[in-house]
Amino acid sequence: MRLIGADGETLGIMSSAKALEIAYDQGMDLVMMSAQAVPPVCKIMDYGKFRFERDKREKEAKKKQQTVELKEIQLSCRIDTHDFETKVNHARRFLSDGNKVRVVMKFKGREMSHMHIGREVLDKFEAACADLGAVDKKPVLDGRFMSMVISPVKAK
Repeated sequence: MRLIGADGETLGIMSSAKALEIAYDQGMDLVMMSAQAVPPVCKIMDYGKFRFERDKREKEAKKKQQTVELKEIQLSCRIDTHDFETKVNHARRFLSDGNKVRVVMKFKGREMSHMHIGREVLDKFEAACADLGAVDKKPVLDGRFMSMVISPVKAK
């Protein structure tokens, strides 16, 4: 195996028993860095400190990343104005929190023959949320449901 010292210098190629002996003489651990390499690469280091630093870096990276959820709002063709405004307010809140919103229009019974009404309601919904979100996926019909996805726009 190829051995790398504690301060980063290459100590050469040697047997694993010899490398382990060198590491323990320095009061450190022998850590395999790359098992796929030919010959495998090992490094002399304090493994506890290495794990602590790695976990700290991962925790910082996790803290910085933002998770985006997909929230769903269901509408119907016969929705009244106040109900529509309430649903729009929910969608605006979801978009301002940084989440995507799926708007689903349900068609029941004979409403399937009046899909243009559903599309008009979805267009109106899109216009009401235009300042906070942009349509990611245009309205598409899937069985008795017509749905579209609105994603939040980045604030400048």
